[in-house]
Amino acid sequence: MITSTTHSIEGRQIAEYKGIVTGEAILGTNIFRDLFAGIRDIVGGRSGAYEKALRQAREIALEEMQDEARRIGANAVIGIDLDYENISAGSNSSMLMVSASGTAVVLAGS
Repeated sequence: MITSTTHSIEGRQIAEYKGIVTGEAILGTNIFRDLFAGIRDIVGGRSGAYEKALRQAREIALEEMQDEARRIGANAVIGIDLDYENISAGSNSSMLMVSASGTAVVLAGS
């Protein structure tokens, strides 16, 4: 499946618009990762644990969005937007939410 943040695919004509599709991923982050990330923020550097969690959540959200597009007969998703949110889940933990949305389309000649 072709996916793009642009609103068209160069060299391809959109034959049909199927509608908006979405995918979401919510992942819990534990206190140890939060503590380690806080220490990394103080001394500088990158938080590998959070980067890995962000990457995993993004991949899940995009995959769910593509699965929804396939279910409604699309072969591409254009205009993709990714949103990231940190959701507090109590005093010692938080959850990371990534949502992906786009327009499912059928490209001509496919």
